[in-house]
Amino acid sequence: MILLGPAGNVEGDILTSLKKIKVLNLDAQEIEFVHSVMMGNELAKKAGALAKELNIRLSVHAPYYINLLSEDKNILDASKERILKSCERAHYLGAKYVIFHTGFYGKLTEEVAYSRVKIQISELMNEIKKNNWNVHLCPETMGKKSQFGSLDELIKLVKETGCKLCVDFAHLLARDQKIDYKEVFEKLKVLKLKELTCHFSGIEFTAKGERRHLLLDKKHTKELLSEAKKQSYDMIIICEAPNTWEGSLEMKKEI
Repeated sequence: MILLGPAGNVEGDILTSLKKIKVLNLDAQEIEFVHSVMMGNELAKKAGALAKELNIRLSVHAPYYINLLSEDKNILDASKERILKSCERAHYLGAKYVIFHTGFYGKLTEEVAYSRVKIQISELMNEIKKNNWNVHLCPETMGKKSQFGSLDELIKLVKETGCKLCVDFAHLLARDQKIDYKEVFEKLKVLKLKELTCHFSGIEFTAKGERRHLLLDKKHTKELLSEAKKQSYDMIIICEAPNTWEGSLEMKKEI
C-alpha cells in the first residue's frame, strides 16, 4: 500500500489541516518543526487522536538546525535536544517516524563522520528507550555532497544501530546527479523493510547537489511510482514540492 500526503499543514492549524486532508482523500501528513518544536504535548495528543479517528498517518520532521557532526559541544547538545523534543511530541502524536537532517562532514572524512553519527544515533535511541517513546529515528538521505546522508551510509547505519531511514528521492537525484529508482529499491532489499517513509518532489541542483525543491516532474513521478508499486512493503510518500497537497493528489492519480 502506498500512502500519500503533504509536508506541513495544508490549511490553518494542525487540526484544521487533518480535516482538510481527509476531505482531499489523502492518507498522511508530515508535521514540520522547521525552526523549533512549538507544539505542546496536549495539542499533540489532541492531533494524534484526531489523526487516528480520520485514519491519517503522521510523521514528524525535526527542526533544520541540527548537526550531529559539529565540533562545538553546545551545537551538538542543542541538536540532540531538538531531536529528543521532536521524539516526545511524535510519541504523543502517534507519529512513528521522526525525520531529521544529520549534519555536515566539514573537515571530517566520511569514515570518521559515520563513526560519530553512529555514536550519536545510539545515544539518542537509548534516551528514546528510557522514556518509552514509541518512535523511530529516521535520518534522511541528503541532497548536497557536503552533507552526511548518502543512501549507502544510511543503509549501513540502519543495519548497525537499528534506526530507520527516510529516503528522499529528490535528494538522491541531486546528490548523485542521476537516479535509478529500481536500483534504489534493490539496495533497500537488504533491510527487509516492512514499511518505508519517503519524501518526493521536483528538484533543481548543481554539481554540488541540491539547490531548491520544484514542482513534481511527471517523468520522475511515473518512474518512482512504477517501482514503488512493485514493493512488498507499505510506503508513506510525503510530497515536499511547493504545492504539497496538490502534488500528493497528482501522485494519487498515478497509483
